[in-house]
Formats: sequence, C-alpha cells, structure tokens
Amino acid sequence: MTDTTPPLHPMEREQLRTESTLVVTVKSSSEFHDDITDGIKTLEQTDTVDSTPTLSFTSYDDLMETLTPRALELIEAIRREEPASINETARVVDRDVKNVHEELSRLAQLGIIFFEEDGQRKRPIVWFDELVITLPFDPETGDTATAAP
Repeated sequence: MTDTTPPLHPMEREQLRTESTLVVTVKSSSEFHDDITDGIKTLEQTDTVDSTPTLSFTSYDDLMETLTPRALELIEAIRREEPASINETARVVDRDVKNVHEELSRLAQLGIIFFEEDGQRKRPIVWFDELVITLPFDPETGDTATAAP
C-alpha cells in the first residue's frame, strides 16, 4: 500500500488547524476559475481575501461518490476517536485496513484530512469541526440549498 499523497507543509497544517469549517460545493470549472481569478484580483488590491476552505466538485455525482455515508462515518470517527494510525482507524470503524487506507488517501488528496507521520505510523487528522455542503439548484438566481451532515 503505497501512498502518493503529497505531504502538507507544516505551515499548511497549522493554518488548517486554525479553521473550523470546510465548505463543500458544486461548481462548474468556469465558475471555479472565475472565483480564483476574483480572489487573485482582491489579493492584489487588499492583501486579504475570504479564506474559508472550500472544496468544489464539478458535479453532484462526483460529490456523492466522494462523500458517501461510509466516508462521512469515517471522517466522524476520526474526529471523535482520534486514532493514532490507519490500522487503528480501521479497527474503530470495523473495516478492512486496505479499504480504509485507500479511502483515507482519497480524502487526503482532496484536503479533507491530512496525515501526521510518526515513524512508520500515519495518523489521520480531521482538521475541521463542521462540514457544510452547499448545493446550488438554480445558479442563475443564486438559490442554494445547504445541508450539514
């Protein structure tokens, strides 16, 4: 089981630890690009920008394939139990270690969790207290539906 997840820089980990909310949404690639462009322009003018961590999916299907009930159960178990390793995480959720490792690697690639390495052990960390899912139903009018698991 090799992990291809790039490690977070210590400053990135510390910055994430100061955040308490992860916002998850669905946006087209062009909307995401426009948001990034607007953020860069704002930074050039004011040196500050709203920094609420946001994870954007390009489709509802991608969001639902990633944040399945099993994935949310895994995230909640890590937050609640604070397991010291991937093996311990698998025991906590009563699942196969290989399956848990693969799912944790996917979540880490998306920035939903990160790992702290201690020798051979990799401790999964859920850095947020709240996960807010915003689903736009009518992008033309700006109507959205928000749910928190």
